[in-house]
Amino acid sequence: MARAQGARAQMALAFEMTYGTPPAGGFTKMPFASTTLGAEQPLLNSEMLGYGRDPLAPIKDAVTADGDVVVPLDAEASVSG
Repeated sequence: MARAQGARAQMALAFEMTYGTPPAGGFTKMPFASTTLGAEQPLLNSEMLGYGRDPLAPIKDAVTADGDVVVPLDAEASVSG
């Protein structure tokens, strides 16, 4: 899926009611200046031995999601969701 850029970019935020469960609703649109959010799933070399000279295919590691969001602070701004 492509990411929106420039004037078309929007960010919607909501709080989790239960840790690790995506929010079902209550999203609020939030203005932002820039973001470096992203997810990565690196590959790990297989540690299994006994399959000859050729190593086994790499396995997927855990998904890590991180990055920064720059949000302007404006007491006058009214954002509606």
